Amino acid sequence: MARYLEAKCRLCRREGEKLFLKGTKCHSAKCPMEERPFPPGMHGQGRRVKVSNYGVQLREKQKVKRIYGLQEKQFLRYYKDADKMTGITGTTLLQLLESRLDNVVYRMGFASSRTEARQVVRHKQIQVNGAILNIPSYRVKAGDRISLVDAAKEHLRVTAAADAAGQKGLPEWLDVDLQQRQGVFRELPVRDQLDAGIREQLIVELYSK
Repeated sequence: MARYLEAKCRLCRREGEKLFLKGTKCHSAKCPMEERPFPPGMHGQGRRVKVSNYGVQLREKQKVKRIYGLQEKQFLRYYKDADKMTGITGTTLLQLLESRLDNVVYRMGFASSRTEARQVVRHKQIQVNGAILNIPSYRVKAGDRISLVDAAKEHLRVTAAADAAGQKGLPEWLDVDLQQRQGVFRELPVRDQLDAGIREQLIVELYSK
């Protein structure tokens, strides 16, 4: 599967906002967005281009893709699934993305970023309902119990991520015991509980053309 292997901080600069792709670095003075909040490249600082409606929609789609670490085919598949389901397509799309196993591991505070969470899952360090599962895209259901395997519970990265999550606070749709490194996906989040900075309607408009 294709993966983005270049500097992730360039993605934040391209979108003009922090996408929190690098864990604790994004909250520190080392974050490039603190000093260079303009697009990457030789002419990034001086570039001032009028953006069309299509351009605005495209940038929003790219931003959400990058937040969740997905390629175009994967993201389009999620949109098509959301479009077939009942409810508001944009909200359903975000709910499907939030219910990915790698995202849930990140949200529960077992990893400092979604990239790190994906690695934790692939290295068979996550159990779902007591069974080891190494598929980052697995769709977590309401009532599923997520936990770290015993050997991974005291890893330094896990401990640092859990401490940071305890300070920031955890999402309302999860029940998490950070000390035991386990939690329950209680329910799908409602729109008010999700990132207010995402304008999912622009993505729906883009794909509806």
